[in-house]
Amino acid sequence: MIGMPDLAEGYYVESAEGLLFAVKGLIHPPGAVVAYLRYVPDPGGKRERRGIRYRRLYHFGEQEELLREKCPDCLFFDPVFGGTLQGVPRERIKQVYDPCLRLAELRQGKSLDGLEEKAVEFANLLAEKAGVSEECIGISGSILVNLHTSGSDIDLVVYGVENCRAVHGALRELMGEPDGEVRRLSGEELRALYATRSQDTPMSFEDFAWLEGRKVIPGKFRRCEYFIRFVKSPVEVEERYGDRRYISLGRAEIEATVADASEGIFTPCIYKIEDVRLVEGQRAAPLPVEIVSFRGRFCEQAEEGERVRARGKLERVISRGGEVHHRLLLGRPGDFMTLSKR
Repeated sequence: MIGMPDLAEGYYVESAEGLLFAVKGLIHPPGAVVAYLRYVPDPGGKRERRGIRYRRLYHFGEQEELLREKCPDCLFFDPVFGGTLQGVPRERIKQVYDPCLRLAELRQGKSLDGLEEKAVEFANLLAEKAGVSEECIGISGSILVNLHTSGSDIDLVVYGVENCRAVHGALRELMGEPDGEVRRLSGEELRALYATRSQDTPMSFEDFAWLEGRKVIPGKFRRCEYFIRFVKSPVEVEERYGDRRYISLGRAEIEATVADASEGIFTPCIYKIEDVRLVEGQRAAPLPVEIVSFRGRFCEQAEEGERVRARGKLERVISRGGEVHHRLLLGRPGDFMTLSKR
């Protein structure tokens, strides 16, 4: 697709086959966009747009199985990231869905449905409360690609470090208002979310409820569930494709103390760690200095000074200059991060 904008977390792309993918991260190979399959045309699907019914895919296994069958070029090994990725070759991208442009269109719309109206009002409230430009906030998820239902969540994305921190602070203030319109998830809402999350991310309901119960990134606005992604602008990220190579060293489980959680609200989220102990993995495995994830569920997962237990893929990170460090990457089914004690 000629004239393609910088693609970042929150955008969607549609392939030539009509498959809809959610863009992941800010760093992409030259000939492709890293993106995960979300919606596929299916006559039995429960969502519809432009006369075509679609099915939502929630889990990696079913996403990759379908891609192997219908679009094998969208599942490829990348030598820089050191693993198999989902993504769309750039020449196969039929349409780009821009979250900020979509929200701007909704603001100008005159025949919005109830969920669209609520999404616009929530975005406007956050921008006003945080004192940021409305243009830094976008709408992602099902509303972005016009496949939402009346029961869908509101998925917002905020771009730019300062904007993100301001909106995150505004959310905390809004949640502290008695009888306010924004609140945390609780009770049966947490149980329903746990039923979905625990299929991929194992932990006890008690730990899950305690962790989610202190977050502000997920929540409810006027009885509608929302999720917000905080994403750095592409110009704020110095790393370019190939600046670092990531080499898998296998699976590992660790205990560690969080030394710095200041990047924990962003996607990808990064937690600097110290006092690391290997719980499970190769005996001589090097110890990671950070925990990283591109999955929103691991945002706000721990705070500075807390002792955590985490399982993921241990990676060696090698820069162009030869500097080496190690990280634990969370994202595949079975990966988790929880407090080792609270």
